[in-house]
Amino acid sequence: MKLSRITAFSSSLLAAAVLALTGAASAKAAESAAAVDYVALGDSYSSGLGAGGYDSVSGACKRTPKAYPALWAAAHSPSTFAFTACSGARTGDVTAGQLAPLGAATDLVSITIGGNDAGFADVMTTCVLQSEATCVSRINQARAYVDSTLPGNLDSVYTAIRSKAPAARVVVLGYPRFYRLSGSCIAGLSEKERTAINNASDHLNAATAKRAADHGFTFVDVAGTFTGHEICSGSAWLHSVNWLNIGESYHPTAAGQSGGYLPSFASAA
Repeated sequence: MKLSRITAFSSSLLAAAVLALTGAASAKAAESAAAVDYVALGDSYSSGLGAGGYDSVSGACKRTPKAYPALWAAAHSPSTFAFTACSGARTGDVTAGQLAPLGAATDLVSITIGGNDAGFADVMTTCVLQSEATCVSRINQARAYVDSTLPGNLDSVYTAIRSKAPAARVVVLGYPRFYRLSGSCIAGLSEKERTAINNASDHLNAATAKRAADHGFTFVDVAGTFTGHEICSGSAWLHSVNWLNIGESYHPTAAGQSGGYLPSFASAA
């Protein structure tokens, strides 16, 4: 009986110690998560254009609580969250107007940038309104820009981010492929045009991933999470051309932000 009592008492002590350690570890993890200082930079794919519910204070930047940075912040309650991403932003706009919240205490940064530098809006306008040959020619011009000029522009942004936030984990997110080839669309662009646009998106992502890696940043390719949800898929997470709200065309819907971008970012953050 005495041995049994001693054994039971020892087991109780061990269980209590394990619970105490586990509780301490959980508390420390929660404290660590809450202590994150997060800054969200970038263009319309980060501000949330296309998802709706825009914050009127953000004006033309079209920031929304339905965008992946705001969704992540709502789920993780960082100690600080600065949301400066802006619709239409180019690399120069980021360095000139979005970096003020960054500092030595910044732990986490997210950014999508480069699509507007490469002429994304003009490419899509050209392809929708003009001939197939003109569309493909404009896409090739954008690809040439990505090869010749965009890397230097990205370097400038990434260098500025690292200079202002030397300890931050920086997550650079790419852009989805727009079209499901041989999909459900029966009108609109040709398959050749859709293929060229998808390939150009891959080309832009590859260039961005290379520059991000060279700066020690994490690149996240979202093409995988959007697979099956492209335009012409029957379950699109991207707006097609919308003549009533042209600005939202070819941008993620609210489902694209929560189902495509958010899990991709969360896995890297």
